[in-house]
Amino acid sequence: QVQLVESGGGLVQAGGSLRLSCAASERSIGGYAMGWFRQPPGKERKFVAAISRSGVYLEYEDSVKGRFTISRDNAKNTVYLQMNSLKPEDTAVYYCAATGTGAEHNAYRRSTDYDYWGQGTQVTVSS
Repeated sequence: QVQLVESGGGLVQAGGSLRLSCAASERSIGGYAMGWFRQPPGKERKFVAAISRSGVYLEYEDSVKGRFTISRDNAKNTVYLQMNSLKPEDTAVYYCAATGTGAEHNAYRRSTDYDYWGQGTQVTVSS
């Protein structure tokens, strides 16, 4: 069982930046592909970004390409989501997810591909 804890959310003005962190309880997250999802108020949870176990392959939802960057530090058992040029429509609860299945170079976009989830962290972008 992997426990994931997100942090780094908060209130920021449009155009600002935040860096979310996802700390894993597992001794080494090197064996897990990781992803970030978000759920705006009253809407479904949707994919944001993903990173393969190898860290080589990355996937992004179209609206965040060029603004968000996912990365991982296996030595710290942490995955990050650097969010720049934030917009009000980025307002949501952001969730971290992990899966230990699949190939080393796969990055997964579907929520059903993930086995473990964090509790979420709120990001609010004011206009």
